[in-house]
Amino acid sequence: MKSNQSTVSGGGAAGPSGGTAGLGRSGLGTSGGQRLPSSPRERKPALAALAVLLILGGALASAYLVMASGERVSAIRIAQPVAAGQQIPASALEEVQIGDTGIQFLAWSERAKVTGRVAAVRLVPGALLTNGMISRSDAPENGRVVVGLALKPGQTPTGDLVQGKHVILYAVGNGQNGGPRAGTVLAQDAIVVGVGAGDDGGPTRLRSDQTSVDVAVLPADAAQVAQAASAGAVALALVPDGTKVSAPPAKQDRQQKQNKQESGGVEPVPNQGGTPNQGGGTPNQGGTPNQGGPQSSGTGGN
Repeated sequence: MKSNQSTVSGGGAAGPSGGTAGLGRSGLGTSGGQRLPSSPRERKPALAALAVLLILGGALASAYLVMASGERVSAIRIAQPVAAGQQIPASALEEVQIGDTGIQFLAWSERAKVTGRVAAVRLVPGALLTNGMISRSDAPENGRVVVGLALKPGQTPTGDLVQGKHVILYAVGNGQNGGPRAGTVLAQDAIVVGVGAGDDGGPTRLRSDQTSVDVAVLPADAAQVAQAASAGAVALALVPDGTKVSAPPAKQDRQQKQNKQESGGVEPVPNQGGTPNQGGGTPNQGGTPNQGGPQSSGTGGN
């Protein structure tokens, strides 16, 4: 009886143990079985499209930069210095191949339009020529003669003397060697076409006490201005902006004025030395008709 009971109890004990093992293998009680079902992953097509666009945009930008850097165009480069206010000669221009980077330079095909134009600023060798470096309108000094001056302190204003300013040129000195007297107007309306620029941006000093200034004068005034300039006997007076400069006097008027100055301030009188009938009296000079008495005055008796 005991053996049977032990067998039955052993069998009974084995039954629940086996059943428990079966439940464990079904995956309900262990983590090594089947996984619980999960919700499907959410997809975002907008982000995917944006990523594609960014990739394509970067590729196109890289291709454009490569093509642009490889494309060369002909431009105008300054080959020799040109002062502001001076005409640009053909020898001052040269061709250069550069990348098309968007700079507003002048193409080499436009060199014919540039030659002979007036430089608005000082042109230095190696610089690319742009529209801002060329005068937009015809220079007012066209038809004039450019004369260079070397001025000492006291012969020129210290400031505001730039290209395009109107000035009056006066003679200074004692008028020796046939030169004009001090104070004589050499040029009534001269135009500054260049002021030498030094390293510090100021006027160029030819010596320690001289300044270089280029002026455009009328052809009739060029000879006397050049003569006075060679002797260093020129002073420059700046005409303020907005001031109306009177027209220069005619050559005959200037000659008469110079003769007056040379004669000590007495201007010659036309026909000096006698007018018609001078010295011979005018008609009836010495008395009017019947002057001095009645008509029978002074007659003798019968």
